[in-house]
Amino acid sequence: MEKLTFYAVSAPEKLDRIGAYLAERLSRDVLRHRTGNVVIAMEALDQLLMACHSQSIKPFVESFLHMVAKLLESREPDLQVLGTNSFVKFANIEEDTPSYHRRYDFFVSQFSAMCHSTHEDPETRTRIRVAGIKGLQGVVRKTVNDELQAIIWEPQHMDKLIPSMLFNMQDSEDLDRAGHPSTPSVVGQEGEENPAALAESCFRELLGRAAYGNMNNAVRPVLVHLDNHHLWDPNEFAVSCFRIIMYSIQAQHSHHVIQQVLNHLDTNNKNTPRVRAGIVQVLLETVAIAAKGSVGPTVLEVFNTLLKHLRISVDFELGESLRRNSSTSVSSSRSKESEERIVQNAIIQTIGFFGGNLPDYQRAEVMMFIMGKVPVYGTPCHTLDTVKIGHQGTKRIQMMLLSSLLMVTSGFKSKSMAAALPPPFLDPLFSISLMEDSELRQLVLEMLHNIIDRHDNRAKLRGIRIIPNVAALKIKREKISKQDVAFMKKHGQQLYRHIYLGCKEEDNVHKNFELLFTTLAVLTIELANEEVVIDLIRLSIALQDMALANEENMPMLIRCGVMALVAAYLNFLSQMIANPPFCQHVSKVIELRTMDAPYLLPEHIFRDKCPLPETLDKEDRLLYFQTADMTECLAGPGYNAERLSIPYVPQVTDKDRMTRRKSFVDTISLQVDIVSNNLPDKSQLAEEITFETLKKAIDTTGVEEQEREKRRQVMEKFQKAPFEEIAAHCESKANMLHDRLAQIFELTIRPPPSPSGVVSISSGHTQHQSVPVYEMKFPDLCVY
Repeated sequence: MEKLTFYAVSAPEKLDRIGAYLAERLSRDVLRHRTGNVVIAMEALDQLLMACHSQSIKPFVESFLHMVAKLLESREPDLQVLGTNSFVKFANIEEDTPSYHRRYDFFVSQFSAMCHSTHEDPETRTRIRVAGIKGLQGVVRKTVNDELQAIIWEPQHMDKLIPSMLFNMQDSEDLDRAGHPSTPSVVGQEGEENPAALAESCFRELLGRAAYGNMNNAVRPVLVHLDNHHLWDPNEFAVSCFRIIMYSIQAQHSHHVIQQVLNHLDTNNKNTPRVRAGIVQVLLETVAIAAKGSVGPTVLEVFNTLLKHLRISVDFELGESLRRNSSTSVSSSRSKESEERIVQNAIIQTIGFFGGNLPDYQRAEVMMFIMGKVPVYGTPCHTLDTVKIGHQGTKRIQMMLLSSLLMVTSGFKSKSMAAALPPPFLDPLFSISLMEDSELRQLVLEMLHNIIDRHDNRAKLRGIRIIPNVAALKIKREKISKQDVAFMKKHGQQLYRHIYLGCKEEDNVHKNFELLFTTLAVLTIELANEEVVIDLIRLSIALQDMALANEENMPMLIRCGVMALVAAYLNFLSQMIANPPFCQHVSKVIELRTMDAPYLLPEHIFRDKCPLPETLDKEDRLLYFQTADMTECLAGPGYNAERLSIPYVPQVTDKDRMTRRKSFVDTISLQVDIVSNNLPDKSQLAEEITFETLKKAIDTTGVEEQEREKRRQVMEKFQKAPFEEIAAHCESKANMLHDRLAQIFELTIRPPPSPSGVVSISSGHTQHQSVPVYEMKFPDLCVY
């Protein structure tokens, strides 16, 4: 061997003839089953290959690969393993120049077949499978970095390579270890003969080398394999596979994988609920890993697809419930319905988790996107057709979308409220807060808490109660910013109105009152300056008056609940603003209630079987908070206490927003109608229409002559009349035109909206209305 190696190195041009001779001998020995000779020939080839690195090695490699192919084709496991080991040694040699004509198609097919070996003897089967995986690993190493071998990424090769690895990984018992990012890709000596560990290592290596354009070809066979082997239910193996994929690929390619899984979910939209739930859970794993890095342009695409499948799931569930009502097989329909719930919960969890991991600027977009999908009565909802699914389906979709939105808003910290709650998000949210379903209203309030409570004070305020010492709660707060002051000026009335109307709902339960209390408290902590504090006290007095007057015949439990809410809130507010006279007044009322009317306090009214009074006595003034006393307490500097005497009346702004805005043309026509009222009565101007007048209208011969005569007179007048007369005539006509134009302009033109705000007077109260530039409506002629 030493002589042969020396000869080959000193005369490299002879290498191809040496290779051809050895190949011929080896072919004969394989056919005649002379295993000893075969082993000697392969060792000789291996040593020559390792020793010679000249340009003329190329023809020798062809002979070498031809002999490896011969060994792999044989039915002898020992020869197959021998051929594989030789190929692996060759794969580890780095060649200086690329090969233009070498192809590895046969090797991919043969090694893949060895990976699926079904030999009777378990040990032999394991040896063959390990050899097959090592061979594939060799092919990958030899081809992925060679630009001329890009053919390896084509579907026909990937469809053999990847299922072969996954098939062996399936046999692994330790699935949890397989999915962990810290799993070593290099297999130790103990695990060397473990096909699952080796296959995983090879799989990771292949994915790690995948370029941008090859990601789709690499992921698609994984999805096909999981389909063919029914591995979505249960989906532990599918989850572990995608964990491996996400941790192995380059971070910037993550969105390719997410897109593939989304497309697969679309393809399986009519599959069984458990399969769809399995795919969604895999999607959850992928986005959980991708959200930490780059998720590319697929953010809204992910949410769009998930919301579409949420709707499909609701349709299936409602269809099942209808069939259950009309058929006798109750148990099977119920199980299918509950399986659909699994799908829905998986989708909500995925939406919430993904949204929760996004940066704040993207999260705000996603919140707007999901809110745009929530069906709200009175607004057009093009994305979810609620006519077909009826009231029950609409409510179900609302519940699930709001649940997912609640998860997205969890942990959301925005520097300004205007950015977190823009009007396109706030208006539909408030519309839902007025719905008749108490659970929907609870979700809306919890969402508001997530967004408004930026210092995580909710936990300290949990449960509606009379807090004896608010200072002991150690509430975190900062000075209110100018942006938030502007937000409250613009949207404060809307917030108060919805709290006011939310308290009146007859299906309110203990949780609703708890959340309303927390809402008022969080508003006080985060957004209350002196003006807002006065507004909140006015709102509390209005709620108390509403419960006492009972103009809408509310149940006694709700009336007492409202009174308890007002007591709990005013107790909290008085201590937050640290005004001793105010605190004293509130404490006095609460003490009297404890003795004479415990049903007006939260600790008593929300207990089971709390005795309720028949009526609430308005005359017992000491049991209620008095406006005059509170005005006196706040009369010092800082608070405009006189405003307390103006009773709070909720402004109807929502309906105006929900209805279509009047266009510019409508406004002009309206103003013109007003102008026309100043003209003489129409009945005086109207001419009586008779047969004669119609006849005259049709007969045009006389009209033409009159027109001609009129024209002649005008020309004659301008030719012969003196200049002063003509000038006076024209001036009078111009003055009349100017007067009429001035009259119209005075009625139609109003001062333009201004970002600095305009003061308008309505029902005796002055209101400062600020209009941002982006909300101003300009006539079409003014906009370029």
